[in-house]
Amino acid sequence: MKLLRKDTVLIISGKDKGKKGEIVAVMAKTNQVVVDGINVVKKHTKPTQSNPTGGILEITKPIAVNKVMIIDPVSEKPARVGYTIDKNGKKERIFKVSKFKNATKKAAKKIDKKTEVKK
Repeated sequence: MKLLRKDTVLIISGKDKGKKGEIVAVMAKTNQVVVDGINVVKKHTKPTQSNPTGGILEITKPIAVNKVMIIDPVSEKPARVGYTIDKNGKKERIFKVSKFKNATKKAAKKIDKKTEVKK
C-alpha cells in the first residue's frame, strides 16, 4: 500500500466526496484507511459497568483505499504515488504530479521557499 499515516488525502467517492483529511491509521491487510473526520457514524451503546449512562457515540470507521487520493504537498492537487530507487539503493516515494520525492510537508515548504528566492 502506498499510503502512510499522516498523509493528507482527498475523498473521491461516497457520502464524504470532496472532503480532505489526514490518515490516522492504515490497515494494509484489508486495504482500508481511517481518515480523521471522515466516515463518522453514530453507535448506540447500552449502559454497562464501565459506561453506566450508555448513550450515542460518534466513531470514525475505516474507508476503502480506492475511495481516497493522496494530496501532493507541493502542488496541493490529488496525485498518484510511485517509487524510485536512488543512487544509494534507497527506495523513495515520488508524486507523479510534481515529481516530488519526499512525502513530508516540511520538505515541501522548504522547496517552495527556495523557488520563491530564485524568482
